[in-house]
Amino acid sequence: MSAAAAAPAPPRATAAYIAPLLVYVGLMALEQAAGLPLQVFYPLRCAASAAVLLALSRPLLALRPTRLLASAALGLAVFLLWIGPDLVFGYRHHWLFENPIFGVAASSAPPALRASVAFCTVRALGCTLLVPVIEELFWRGWLMRWLIGRNFLEVPLGAYNPLAFWAVAVLFALEHGSYWEVGLIAGVLYNWWMVRTRSLADCMVAHAVTNGLLSVYVLAASQWQYWL
Repeated sequence: MSAAAAAPAPPRATAAYIAPLLVYVGLMALEQAAGLPLQVFYPLRCAASAAVLLALSRPLLALRPTRLLASAALGLAVFLLWIGPDLVFGYRHHWLFENPIFGVAASSAPPALRASVAFCTVRALGCTLLVPVIEELFWRGWLMRWLIGRNFLEVPLGAYNPLAFWAVAVLFALEHGSYWEVGLIAGVLYNWWMVRTRSLADCMVAHAVTNGLLSVYVLAASQWQYWL
């Protein structure tokens, strides 16, 4: 048995990768369960996650992308793949994608809130600058390595293992609800980019470009269903 499999990583190191996303998802679940007002609690959710990120994960934010332009191009490609099926085929409301398991492709923001410049700005910034960082830390920084060895710090970034690669891709897809099929494609591409570049920063750039372009598309074309 390898050392990576025999001994888990230190709890603080693990928390640096997983705590920001867990806080974000936990507060989102609380908002939905309690019916809390989105205009108040979405900024609080982002602020709490950012605070945890800065407190626990600051050293991980000093990473620098090695293939900036290529990462941005991948982010653009994922954005086009994300909106393409709806534009070309329009099958989003098929029962395979909208059902009791995956939910429906509908925005959580009520119509009145969509006219708020302040809310839309905070939402776009959260989607573009915060979510890609905390998701990449969790999915490709931690889980993709943890599935290979419990002491994930001894597993190099971008190490390839078929089970880890596909498990992360599928779980990433399920995280995106009724957009699971494009979420799966995105998960595979982001995973591939991690294996190719071995750079968490490059995956963050690609993810941020995808989310940033999607936010622009939501606001410019009033396609609010992409902001679940």
